[in-house]
Amino acid sequence: MTKIIDTPEQNHLKIAMAQIAPVWLNKSATIDRIKEYIIKAAKDNCELVVFGEALLPGYPFWISMTDGAQFDSKVQKEIHAHYVKNSVQIEAGELDDICALAKQHKIAIYLGLMERAQNRGGHSIYCSLAYIDNQGEIKSVHRKLQPTYEERLTWAPGDGNGLQVHDLKNFSVGGLNCWENWMPLPRATLYGLGENLHIAVWPGSDYNTADITRFIARESRSFVVSVSSLMSKTDFPEDTPHLNAILENCPDTLANGGSCIAGPDGEWILPPVIDKEGLITTTIDFTRVLEERQNFDPVGHYSRPDVTKLSVNRERQSTIEIKD
Repeated sequence: MTKIIDTPEQNHLKIAMAQIAPVWLNKSATIDRIKEYIIKAAKDNCELVVFGEALLPGYPFWISMTDGAQFDSKVQKEIHAHYVKNSVQIEAGELDDICALAKQHKIAIYLGLMERAQNRGGHSIYCSLAYIDNQGEIKSVHRKLQPTYEERLTWAPGDGNGLQVHDLKNFSVGGLNCWENWMPLPRATLYGLGENLHIAVWPGSDYNTADITRFIARESRSFVVSVSSLMSKTDFPEDTPHLNAILENCPDTLANGGSCIAGPDGEWILPPVIDKEGLITTTIDFTRVLEERQNFDPVGHYSRPDVTKLSVNRERQSTIEIKD
């Protein structure tokens, strides 16, 4: 648990939300864009920069526009294979450049990515949220527990290993992917670990962020940072497999952003930002957490562990256990 040091330097944290579009399903080009925004955030003296859900290399927008549930479809297979090829294998060092920038600029990072998990065979992909600390070390990789609706046609369900919080100045920061933020028990897990700065990442819509951001802040008496991406019809690269089929039923705007920040009282610090690309920054004050916990602390003085208690399995799941 974070040791509280009551100084302005430790109480204040400057946060950057990178509301950007990926170079869709292009891993290397999207990594370059992420690196560009890490450097921008560092130059603005930010201490934490957050990127949206599945930004690297992009959200699977094609599924709902190309009859994604059709079984044994050549179209779905070929786009899916392209997606897997452009997903990230962390064990192979594919985040090393990003980690090096975190260390160089002393900036922490939350990054939404598609993970080609080595310990699950390396062929299925997971919607993961990685936390890289300001020393450039990957401290947790949370695999989305339950993909939402059509996401289940391309993403695998994750596990509880990444349900962790991390010290950042006086804050304890944790995060969840998209509709996981509606799941009471994962939220309660992070609260119980001492979270007071909650990161919620989204593919990009104020429809998602407008209500739940303030709700979690009010429920937990924590700061909540919701970060979304952008995506328009013109953002699909020309080399996308079956691009014509995707564009045939594609709206002009697929993701309009909606990144926002709520304070521990549930009121807006920054309301949802729509259709604007770039860094959105603000500074938050840890003291506000302690003020709002005075009348309600969901895992402290306002809890009853003698009546209700949560059991959490944080084992990293794998099909095999090898003993040499």
